[in-house]
Amino acid sequence: MPPGETGASTPEPRFAQLKVLWSFVRPHWRKLLLGLVLALFGSALELANPMVVKLVLDTISEAGSLAMPIAVLLCLFGVGTVTGLWHWIVLGTVAEKVVLDARTSLVRRYFRAALIPLSRRPSGELVTRATSDTVLLREAASSSVISLINGGVLLVGTLVMMGVLDLVLLGVTASAVTVVTVLFLTLMPAIARTQEKAQNSLGLMGGVLDGSLRAIRTVKVSRAEERLGSQILTHARESARHGVRSVRREAVAWTVAFGGIQLAIIAILGVGAVRVSSGEIPVSTLVAFLLYAFTLMTPVMELSRSVTTLQSGIAAARRIREVEAIPLEPTAQDPDSAPAPVPDTVGASAGGHGTGEGSPLLELHGVTARYAPGAAAALDNVDLTVPRRGHTAIVGPSGAGKTTVLSLLLRFLEPEHGRITLDGTPYRELSPQQVRAHFCYVEQDTPVVPGTVRENLLFTRPGAGEEEVRRVLEEVLLTEKVDSLAEGLDTPLDATSFSGGQRQRIALARALLGSPDVLLLDEATSQVDAITEAAITRSVRRQAERAAVVTVAHRLSTIIHADRILLMEDGGIRARGTHEELLEQDALYRNLVAALHISETGSRGEEVPAGA
Repeated sequence: MPPGETGASTPEPRFAQLKVLWSFVRPHWRKLLLGLVLALFGSALELANPMVVKLVLDTISEAGSLAMPIAVLLCLFGVGTVTGLWHWIVLGTVAEKVVLDARTSLVRRYFRAALIPLSRRPSGELVTRATSDTVLLREAASSSVISLINGGVLLVGTLVMMGVLDLVLLGVTASAVTVVTVLFLTLMPAIARTQEKAQNSLGLMGGVLDGSLRAIRTVKVSRAEERLGSQILTHARESARHGVRSVRREAVAWTVAFGGIQLAIIAILGVGAVRVSSGEIPVSTLVAFLLYAFTLMTPVMELSRSVTTLQSGIAAARRIREVEAIPLEPTAQDPDSAPAPVPDTVGASAGGHGTGEGSPLLELHGVTARYAPGAAAALDNVDLTVPRRGHTAIVGPSGAGKTTVLSLLLRFLEPEHGRITLDGTPYRELSPQQVRAHFCYVEQDTPVVPGTVRENLLFTRPGAGEEEVRRVLEEVLLTEKVDSLAEGLDTPLDATSFSGGQRQRIALARALLGSPDVLLLDEATSQVDAITEAAITRSVRRQAERAAVVTVAHRLSTIIHADRILLMEDGGIRARGTHEELLEQDALYRNLVAALHISETGSRGEEVPAGA
């Protein structure tokens, strides 16, 4: 479901909704059955109490011994207390396990989902599904189901025991219960709809708030705090509006339930008093009947609360299952294909299909790709090769398809037509994990991995030694910065401790530490100064001597020394060659160079930052 839709426009059949909820409950059905048995046993004890009280009253009126009735009451109390405690622990444990299962399923789905469909949903909404919605699911998938059954059994049992005592008084009670039930069931669907709308508005609020906090600097500089805050609070107010509406309807439902029972008790007192005075029933029967009438409040409360909770839980379960429907990444089509190992030396075969040192490591054959069915082609019939060693740069105007090439290489996006091979092995015969084992990737936005500087550096290669960590820090000119920190490598990595350029260098250091077969750089020097850029350029050159480097860049100063440059335009490769060759042969390339004020002499180093 796209963000912004409420999901309430096409109500599902009640059975289908319960089936979604049951999918969460099914793994724990034995524990739930035990909880149901304990609940029913507790209800049986509760139904026995008024009869024992009647026995006490009859014994008093007959001047008999109270030892036996009192002993029975104490026994019922003791057994009921133990049963209730056991019942509470069982259902509480099941509820927590249901929540854990749902969160486990969601988290695993998030990290295994195909990137493009997942990225279309706001991260705040995804977090809300794993936090708020699973809490709503908690009670609905455990105690509310049991309470609904137990409340129904207790209600019927109470009415039966009332019938045993006096059928006339039962008629008075049944009339009140029928009216209450009809009114209550009429109000329930409206309560469910308003609760679902409130939760959906909460999810939208979480999505916008998360994105806004990520861009808080831009928000403040743009003086958009009030505007964006109002947009977020609009969703909050919408959630509150539906929540208040739900509370009002719940209040009406509960008032109807309590009011109906209270009126029933008043009617029972009036009719019962007449029957006692006429000698038709003894006082003990009226007292026992009144106790059952008060007991009747328990199942009515239980049923009303359970139905309300169940409605919220069903809506939450449906939202969770919708998110879980995000498609997963593809798997290898050939189950017998051997995993593609990461070569220890450059040129080793990745999957047993390589043709040796001189063959390309990566190839795109007639690849066409789209980000959505029916959308314009992001790449159209592209042929491309990446050698095992050397620096391949991809340049071109915005929207030419540069980042799409990286998405295809990393298998974030699947081609519509054509074929991609890794060392001669088609991508379709490899899992995404097997493909990505050969890559390290530095994103343009360089997001920070939660944790310390050390954890960020070791994220791709946890077993790297201290000397290797120091080496890559030296290559990206971060040694002095890290040594100046009080906690050194164990300093938490955040925006306050490190600038954007420093975080970008940490991302590059992490990639270099991974010693990949292919290093992918997407605008990897967009936030660094000229001296740092020169150092990074030297690191990229050293990496290109032992492996493949693929760079996407708008700053042509970072790629003019590349071994080969691919110029892209409108989803295709317009020209190929070195910097000098493209300057001589292609007008678009000359325009790109001229627009960035890089002269032709830059190709010989005169316009390149010192040390590049």
